[in-house]
Amino acid sequence: MHPLTDSRDEQDQAKQTEDDRRIAEENIAAIERAELFKITRPKRFGGLEVDFRTTLEVTRELARGCGSTSWTTNLMNICAFFVGMWNEQAQQDVWGERPNNRVASVLGPTGTAEVVEGGYQVSGRWQFCTGCLHAQWVLLGVPITNDEGQLVDQGIILAPISDVAIEDTWFSTGMKGTGSNTVVADDIFVPAHRYVSALKLQAGETDTPHQDEVLYRAPFLPGAMVIQAGPQLGLARAALDFVIEKATTRGIAYTFYDLQANAPTAQLAVARAASLIDTAELLSYRAAAEVDEAAQQNVVPDYLSRAKIRMDTVQAIVFARESIRELISAHGASSFGDSNPLQRIWRDSEVASRHAMVNPAIGAEVYGRALLGFTQGVTTLV
Repeated sequence: MHPLTDSRDEQDQAKQTEDDRRIAEENIAAIERAELFKITRPKRFGGLEVDFRTTLEVTRELARGCGSTSWTTNLMNICAFFVGMWNEQAQQDVWGERPNNRVASVLGPTGTAEVVEGGYQVSGRWQFCTGCLHAQWVLLGVPITNDEGQLVDQGIILAPISDVAIEDTWFSTGMKGTGSNTVVADDIFVPAHRYVSALKLQAGETDTPHQDEVLYRAPFLPGAMVIQAGPQLGLARAALDFVIEKATTRGIAYTFYDLQANAPTAQLAVARAASLIDTAELLSYRAAAEVDEAAQQNVVPDYLSRAKIRMDTVQAIVFARESIRELISAHGASSFGDSNPLQRIWRDSEVASRHAMVNPAIGAEVYGRALLGFTQGVTTLV
C-alpha cells in the first residue's frame, strides 16, 4: 500500500482531490503525520532540512498516489526553502509561534509595491498560486521602481494568507486538485523585513544569518527548477506499474493475444517507457546533485552549469511525459475511461509539464546559447 494511503484506497483519495479541486484533507493529514511538510524547513523550527535529491524522491513517491497532492506538497516545500534564505525576523514571523505553518507562492512580479515608511504598500493579482488553500503564509513577486518608473529591483514579499483574498479561478484539465487559484492583495502593508530582493537571491546573496545551514546556500533558481521534475517521475512510475500489472490480466482486442504481456509490441513498449523513465531519473538526480554540491561548497554555479541544470530538468520532464504517452498507447483506449487512473496521470503530466519555468524549447535555447558563449538574451531565470 502506498505511504499516502490511510483508511481508503489511494485512488479514491486522488479522485476526491480532483472532484473537490483541492487536496483531500486525509492526504494533508497523512503528509503531516509523515512529516513531509517539514523536509525543507530549518531544523531550528523542527524541520528536517533535507537535500534536493531527497526532496525529489519524496515528491516522486507522493505522485505515484496523486499528482495534485505531490505537486502541491512539492511547491509548499520549495517555499519553505525560500523562507529559509530570509532574515531571522521573517522566519520567526512564519514559524516562531507555529512551526507547522505552510507557505505558498507566486514569484512572478505581477503586483505593485510602493515604498513607504517602515515597509511597502502592496497591491495586485497573482494567478496560479499552488498551495494557497492549505497555506498560512504567501510569497508574492513584486517589481520595485524609482520615481521615474524605472525598474530598480525585482523582489518577493511575505504576507499572512489572511491579508489576501483568494479567488476561485483554477479550472484545469489536469492537476485539478492543486487549487492553484488567484491571490489578490488590496493595498496591504508589508514591513521591510518581509521583503527580499529576488535578484540578490539569484546572485547567492541570502538574507539569513545562519550560514552554517547548508540547504539555504543552494542556488536559488536552479533549486526552484530541479524540484519540478519530482512529480513527473512519480506519475511516470505509477503509469508503468499500472500497465505492467494489467498486461498480465488483459488481452489485445482484435488479435490472438489473450494477454498483453505475451505480445512483443507490449514488451517493446514497456521497455521503451521504462528506459525513458530511467533516463529521466538519471538526469533529474544529476541536476539535484549539482545543486546539492553547490550548497555544500557554498558557491553559485556559473552560467553554463545553471543552464545545464535547467536543460537536465526540462529534458527529464519531457522523457517522463513521453513514457506516459507510450504506456497509454500500449494499454489501449480503455486508458481514457473515467475509472482508469491512467487518464488522470496523463492529464496531470501534460498540464504540469507545461509550467513556464520548464519550457523545453526555452531550456534548450538557453543551454545551446550558453554552450556557444552567450549568457543573455533569453531569460533571467537561469
